[in-house]
Amino acid sequence: MLNYFIKKINTKDSNKTRTSFGFLAGSLGLVSNGLLFVMKFLIGLFAQSVSIMADAINSLSDTASSVLTLVGFRIAAKPADKEHPYGHERFEYISGFMISIIITFVGFQFLISSIEKIMDPSNIKLSPLVFIILLLSIVIKIWQSFMYQKIAAKIDSETLKASSQDSLNDVITTAAVLLSALVELFTGLHIDGWMGLLIALYILYSGLKMVKEFIDELLGSRPSAEEILVMEEHLKEYPAILGYHDLLVHSYGPKKQFATVHIEVDDTWSLNHAHDIINSIEKDFRETLKVELVCHLDPVAVKSAEYQQKWEIVKESITALQLNLRVHDFRIEKNQLSFDVVVPPKCPQTDAEIRKKLTNYLTTRLGDVTLEITFDHNYLL
Repeated sequence: MLNYFIKKINTKDSNKTRTSFGFLAGSLGLVSNGLLFVMKFLIGLFAQSVSIMADAINSLSDTASSVLTLVGFRIAAKPADKEHPYGHERFEYISGFMISIIITFVGFQFLISSIEKIMDPSNIKLSPLVFIILLLSIVIKIWQSFMYQKIAAKIDSETLKASSQDSLNDVITTAAVLLSALVELFTGLHIDGWMGLLIALYILYSGLKMVKEFIDELLGSRPSAEEILVMEEHLKEYPAILGYHDLLVHSYGPKKQFATVHIEVDDTWSLNHAHDIINSIEKDFRETLKVELVCHLDPVAVKSAEYQQKWEIVKESITALQLNLRVHDFRIEKNQLSFDVVVPPKCPQTDAEIRKKLTNYLTTRLGDVTLEITFDHNYLL
């Protein structure tokens, strides 16, 4: 059934594919979670089991999560407007964040119920129907996790990956409930509350972890190492440029990335030639990587002997500090040298200390020169 829907959606307009897949995942989740809630709630009442009732409430929260998934993908698909010129794709992160909050809340409620059951244990009323429904719930949740994961891989959705993880949590939860019922059936030991406690702690851990991940996305997290490597490889395909630095990447959704980079070029190039080069780079990023890149030109006086001599001395001064620093944007204006220094994270020396050492080194080598040093701490390349 899932493969049928996927094949049908793949034939649609590519611009609507992501929304269609998100709507499919939300709809299937809504139906299956609603069914699980009704079944678990009824057998929980019958068996008077805190773990089964908590598992039923967990399924109810999953139903609400499915509704949020539907709403999230619907809003994320809205085109850019006057108030939101970069579109609405980040709302997918908001819906995922709300799902993770619900998961954490359910874990907390489950924790309270389990402690109460430990303090006041009672017998569980068991029947073959209870075991059948719990086993069926596990099968449905395994399928649901597979469904979310498969669709998430198709559209690279962190929200659906979170839903897939939540479904796996539910498999563990229901399996633990089933195990506690079997133990009580064959031994008479009241472990319903203790099993619920362990499950609640696991749900809380998973929920808080997902909360952090979605907060990072909303605040603006660093691109993955793979993404940066791909961008580097594309920039290396242009041997005409002398180098690149100050790459900044910012995301407005899973499929809406923007970036800026400084491109170093020979200062003897004509303006039209330089424009043609950076235009081809921007077009390559747009068509191949789906990244809207803006290039800033940095002319370099590669044919100036004075420039090359002083540039080598600046690089020597950076290397001599042995702090894994990088330098770029070197300029000479009369008696003034200006350049940027990229400082790595957790550098053992402050900017002021580095500035003082560089000033001492360069004035010793070059005489009475004015230095304009800018420190960078947040660039990727």
